[in-house]
Amino acid sequence: MMMKYFLLPVVLSLFMVNLFAQTETPESKLEKAGITLPVPGKPVANYVNYVKTGNLIFLSGKGPKKPDGKNIVGKLGKDLTIEQGYEAARFTGIQQIAVLKEALGDLSKVKRIVKVTGMVNATPDFVDQPKVINGYSDLMVEIFGEKGKHARAAVGMGSLPGNIAVEIEMVVEVEE
Repeated sequence: MMMKYFLLPVVLSLFMVNLFAQTETPESKLEKAGITLPVPGKPVANYVNYVKTGNLIFLSGKGPKKPDGKNIVGKLGKDLTIEQGYEAARFTGIQQIAVLKEALGDLSKVKRIVKVTGMVNATPDFVDQPKVINGYSDLMVEIFGEKGKHARAAVGMGSLPGNIAVEIEMVVEVEE
């Protein structure tokens, strides 16, 4: 009989932990990570930030804008380290999540991050593009959990607009 009463608090605490984990939203995960989403920038040419068709959203390529509004620029393998590239990719992820928030209103409507294409401004001999784009991928999993795991390409480019370190585009499946 005494064993039943001893286990009750343990069972209740496990239930509460599980309940909290289920109610944690992408927005609360952003807050917990200390991330404030910026207002998405306006396109600088003849395109839009995203196109929704059916239950898919195609996000245009974005670059690594820091909270101060400045882009991270330079070539990996020459001007920037892998760690700086990783950080640039993470900042790009924050920009893309801001676009998703604008498109959906509620990030809980994200059903799955489907595909990520990461372009790295790199010297011809730089071969660690995947390590750079991990900054983006790791953020998607941190904020969206299993829904954030995605197919991906990480490729090197001879140059990118404005000499930005990375440009990343994404396809997302959403609740209709």
